[in-house]
Amino acid sequence: MKHLIPFVKSEPLVNIVRLQGGISNSGNGLDDVGLAPVLEKAFSRGKPAAVALQINCPGGSAVQSSLIAARIRRLAEEKDVPVVAFVEDVAASGGYWLACAADEIFTDQGSIVGSIGVISAGFGLQEAISKIGVERRVHTAGKSKSMLDPFKKENPADVKRLKGWLEDLHVIFIDYVKSRRADKLVDNPDLFTGEIFVGRKALEQGLTDGIDHLVPHMKARFGDKVRFRKFGQRKSLLQRFGARFAADAMSAVEDRAAFARFGL
Repeated sequence: MKHLIPFVKSEPLVNIVRLQGGISNSGNGLDDVGLAPVLEKAFSRGKPAAVALQINCPGGSAVQSSLIAARIRRLAEEKDVPVVAFVEDVAASGGYWLACAADEIFTDQGSIVGSIGVISAGFGLQEAISKIGVERRVHTAGKSKSMLDPFKKENPADVKRLKGWLEDLHVIFIDYVKSRRADKLVDNPDLFTGEIFVGRKALEQGLTDGIDHLVPHMKARFGDKVRFRKFGQRKSLLQRFGARFAADAMSAVEDRAAFARFGL
């Protein structure tokens, strides 16, 4: 109760935001709209000495990654609060984008970091529908309106166009990492190929700032009496009691698959 008593100096407070799971534009994962109120509270409640990001994220939507990271930086500058990221199992691709929004990044010795690249994956189902006697019918106005249809054979022009988009996004990602990590990064061409680095190897490349865990690091920085307060996205009443809709189940499968790419 000491922090509620006027004129009595409170012990330092660190507000923690957990960023767990994939980054999605579907409303079922981490996204800017869902995290906005969480981040607003974390940077405002109790005049925190720092905000800690507890990250366990295999990546996802490039735009949502950018929006969330931009919001973190905006709030950090408005509130003049330092941000420190602590990576658990993985901060890869969009997950590393989020980590770069912090002023410092710390990991466990076994954490997976990096994968600075962009990916698009899908399925070709044209053979499957032909075997069951289904004919695909698509009518458009505009030659580029129907692209990458999974029920039609790949069009080389569509693939070329897609790769152009991916390259554009890759450049944006690389520029952001360079702007945030600046001269900390080593001169290694493999950094931006989608390669991943574990623990100390990530540190050696300048992708992170040290091997450390949240609580001991913050105690070393602010003293043993530092206080912690956690903030996270609220689950609906149905989700709390284990109720699952089809969308939630599909999101869970996609999330699991994203982590599985890193052997997790």
